[in-house]
Amino acid sequence: MISSLRGQVQHVGLDHAVVEVGGVGFAVQATPTTLASLRRGEETTLATTLIVREDSLTLFGFADAEARELFGLLQTVSGIGPRIALATLAVLEPDKLRHALAEGNITVLTQVPGIGKKGAERLIIELRDKVGQLPTPTTPAHSQTRDHVVEALLGLGFPAKSAEASVDKVLSDNPDQSTSAVLRRALATLGRK
Repeated sequence: MISSLRGQVQHVGLDHAVVEVGGVGFAVQATPTTLASLRRGEETTLATTLIVREDSLTLFGFADAEARELFGLLQTVSGIGPRIALATLAVLEPDKLRHALAEGNITVLTQVPGIGKKGAERLIIELRDKVGQLPTPTTPAHSQTRDHVVEALLGLGFPAKSAEASVDKVLSDNPDQSTSAVLRRALATLGRK
């Protein structure tokens, strides 16, 4: 099994990238978020899973091992193959997916193309206990500040994932900041990238 790739990005497409490792180009299926983080000509490392079928060998790539583990876990559910598992991770970030499963939130899970109400119920029943411990919930004020700042950054044109990561980092350093202070620090962090 190929569990990771490190090499130069040769091509980035809509649903895959080609990573050259030792003179061999590997086509890697990935989520749009993972693909957006790749730059042609730059070195990258991807956590991967190789799916073997009668007629194909397909390599799926992930930004981190956590997403790869969730990808494998999703496929243990009857009716969920690699394409739907990848679509799930494309629509829901790993933390949001874990929360939806742990809380039994069918509405969030049915946002994924290919997962209906019955499929969402099956996912919840089979995976609720397997998704691991959830982080401690944030305080309402902390959550409200986070939501306001992320919304402001989205309004300024920053990608959702970058905005959320920046705000989370700022709040983890000092959770008792005002909304304007969090916004200033998040903008400074995003400006350095």
